[in-house]
Amino acid sequence: MTERDKLRMPKKNTKKRLVLLDSHAIIHRAYHALPDFSAPDGQPTGALYGLSAMLLRIIQDLKPDYIVACYDLPKPTLRHEAYEAYKGTRGTIEDALIAQLTSSRRVFEAFGIPVYEKEGFEADDILGTIVELHKKDKDLEIVIASGDMDTLQLVEKKKVQVYTLKKGLNDIILYDEKAVEERFGFGPKLIPDYKGLRGDPSDNIIGIPGVGEKTATDLITKFGTIESIYKKLKKVAELLELQELIRCFTHEV
Repeated sequence: MTERDKLRMPKKNTKKRLVLLDSHAIIHRAYHALPDFSAPDGQPTGALYGLSAMLLRIIQDLKPDYIVACYDLPKPTLRHEAYEAYKGTRGTIEDALIAQLTSSRRVFEAFGIPVYEKEGFEADDILGTIVELHKKDKDLEIVIASGDMDTLQLVEKKKVQVYTLKKGLNDIILYDEKAVEERFGFGPKLIPDYKGLRGDPSDNIIGIPGVGEKTATDLITKFGTIESIYKKLKKVAELLELQELIRCFTHEV
């Protein structure tokens, strides 16, 4: 059995399968992975070609009963309101990519795939909302197709999985809960805490100074959530305070 065969998800039961497309993540990956193809009129088409090829592969591998595309919009989101420097280190998007992001909607229209978007929210928010609304449906399984590792926090056993691009458009892995644990050493629900500790340079989110991937992993695997870490710190502080009181009392006696 080839690696490609392992990624194909046969229908072994009567459950329906919903595939959620993280459109921008897929288009960005296609844009940077493929040459600068162009149409006869000179318009760039590399990302559109990659998107079309990726859609065909997703449909072949995952055999969805339902499929929707989720989009980012160019306007600021709730995250920008909460943190002004959010994604502040990202450069200006190239004109060729902007043109193809706009044209990509026609690709989804040609495939008959509905598009979901909302001002003030990112595609991640829409993906997470759809997952939350449907993850308790016993007759439905959900697969998120994305190149963004942030979506791994949505994984839940084999009910919600992530089909993600590791490199280029051909190196793909399907993450269920076990695969997430094997990669990080902890489960999907702790990924937000992990990113909170180490930060996320791609989004210009600053973590704890001096805490990198290894330290963040060690803290998460030993103590769990950031709240749990603070509880441990509080107990240590109380213990040190008690020791100091005992030392002072002993010295006075």
